[in-house]
This record gives sequence, structure tokens and C-alpha cells, in this order.
Amino acid sequence: MESNKPWYKSKTVWGGIVALLAGIAGIFGYTLGIEEQAVLTSALIGIGSAVGGLLAVYGRVTAVEKVKAS
Repeated sequence: MESNKPWYKSKTVWGGIVALLAGIAGIFGYTLGIEEQAVLTSALIGIGSAVGGLLAVYGRVTAVEKVKAS
């Protein structure tokens, strides 16, 4: 693996978060099956990508200095 990507675009990270939340939910009597976890993971990846994109646009619009290569 030579290329990098933001953490919020990683299926592994979101899958781990969903598994953690499913475990915590199980403590309180709620259960999430494999299918529900997969759907939730996909939804969170989409949300994470959208939030990341919005933050990038916001950051560029509100920036006070130009970006230049060193």
C-alpha cells in the first residue's frame, strides 16, 4: 500500500467503529446483525466522505492566504 487516504474513507475504520458500537449496544440489550452492520458501515462512509468534502470546501472558502507549492 503506497497511497494514502483520509481515515474517514476507510471501510476498515468504519467497520471497526460499527462493531464497537454494536458491542456496546449489545450490553444494553440491542442487537445488530451482520447485514445491519454492513448497511450502517456504508452509510457512515458516505456521511464521513460528505463531511470531509464540506470541511475542505469551507476551509478553502474561509482561508485568508493562498496555497502555493514550496
